[in-house]
Amino acid sequence: MEQAAPSSPLEHVRARIATAAKISRRQAKEVTLVAISKTKPAEAILDLISQGQRVFGENRVQEAQEKWPAIRAVHPDVELHLVGQLQSNKAENAVALFDCIHSLDRSSLIVALAAAQAKLGKRVPCFIQVNIGNEDQKGGCAVSDLPDLLGKAQAMDIEVIGLMCVPPAGIEPAPFFALLDKLANDSGLERLSMGMSDDLETAVQLGASHVRVGAALFGSR
Repeated sequence: MEQAAPSSPLEHVRARIATAAKISRRQAKEVTLVAISKTKPAEAILDLISQGQRVFGENRVQEAQEKWPAIRAVHPDVELHLVGQLQSNKAENAVALFDCIHSLDRSSLIVALAAAQAKLGKRVPCFIQVNIGNEDQKGGCAVSDLPDLLGKAQAMDIEVIGLMCVPPAGIEPAPFFALLDKLANDSGLERLSMGMSDDLETAVQLGASHVRVGAALFGSR
């Protein structure tokens, strides 16, 4: 019997993840879909929640503060991840609001996060963002700086669970995803935040534990 075609963008993205996982002999449940809801209104987010999506990502602390407390008051089981750059002076707000941070990329932010966690009594798992394409306009630590940054984070009781990257646009992403996987293995880290709407299949096949998908779920911004 043929399976019914996906009836919603969320079902379609989940089917893409499942197919990519099967090809690489993984299980779809090994991959967390982070729905990137930046600039999207609460109504669109609530629609995805009603369909069963439970992990969301925002780029800016201030925007998340404006819309997520009310949503989480009704849906306390929803996870909220910060996927955009984090200013050190917003570290305390980020620790208070988010369940995971994907953009730890510098020593000053480690210090700010450690102080915020100590003050609030809350530890937030973090991915170290790596500037995998060595692009001046992007955040992330240099590949060569990763060992020192990871060591400092661990010494200051930051829970680093994996690595994150955004590969250069317009270039085949596979080599960059493969490099991030190698760096994680060399660093003793198990999780990889990589892959977005256009390249999630490649990311899943190369080991992504988290894919960050916005446009394929919510439409173009």
